[in-house]
Amino acid sequence: MMTTARSADSGLAGPGELDRYPYAEPPGAERVGAPAVSAPVWETADQELGRVGRRTAGSRGRGLHGQLVQQLGQMIVSGDLGADRPLVPEEIGQRFEVSRTVVRESLRVLEAKGLVSARPNVGTRVRPVSDWNLLDPDIIEWRAFGPQRDDQRRELNELRWTIEPLAARLAAGHGREEVQQRLSDMVEIMGHALDQGDALTFSRADTEFHGLLIQLAGNRMLEHLSGIVGSALQVSGGPATGCDRPNDNSLAHHARIVDALASGDGAAAETAMRQLLTVHPEVERVVPAPREH
Repeated sequence: MMTTARSADSGLAGPGELDRYPYAEPPGAERVGAPAVSAPVWETADQELGRVGRRTAGSRGRGLHGQLVQQLGQMIVSGDLGADRPLVPEEIGQRFEVSRTVVRESLRVLEAKGLVSARPNVGTRVRPVSDWNLLDPDIIEWRAFGPQRDDQRRELNELRWTIEPLAARLAAGHGREEVQQRLSDMVEIMGHALDQGDALTFSRADTEFHGLLIQLAGNRMLEHLSGIVGSALQVSGGPATGCDRPNDNSLAHHARIVDALASGDGAAAETAMRQLLTVHPEVERVVPAPREH
């Protein structure tokens, strides 16, 4: 039976409070921290946090380990477990009714993300934000759908503004025809999706387009950041940042990028990318349009 006992300074909330981070598992899946009776707290959970739990559960949160990582990670990122708070493995195991092995492995995952640290004679404690791996896809997602959502989306947009125009300019100097053809294919797919009102297909093609473009730049450091762009596209609050609502303008900017790459015009490719990133009003508020010279 789940215990309600806890250390006075552990930072773990009382019964019901932790469970406000819901999960949606496939039939028959075991759930971390499932209440012994009906669970109205799940129904009153924050809707944004609920979306994170449901979406992540579909990809990797199918077991106790994945669920506990998700639950604790969200609590840390949201500030419910503040910096330097101790995390007592025995207490976590009792509170969530999971084994010590599950707790230990979950804390190791969080430690690899920079969220917690474990030291002899000190134990496991939450680390300050300055120590977090803010480029980790899970942390990006947890921040984007938590209390820091506005800051996270703004920072992602600013990062894209820095990375992608440069990648477009560099890509124009690399004539890899098979990649350029794939970019053209993605624009064609986006066009068909736009005609059919298929936002999901548009989003998937758009994500692949931007990932391919960064790969085409031929810069391994930039290529390492392609996953960040993918995360930005997925957590922007709509189908895709920069083309939040698929439309003809967004499609035209993608096509201009492809045309500029085909002609080897780096400046035109960079300009088209900047125009694409300012299509969405939210991005326009984040970064100013390039000044005329």
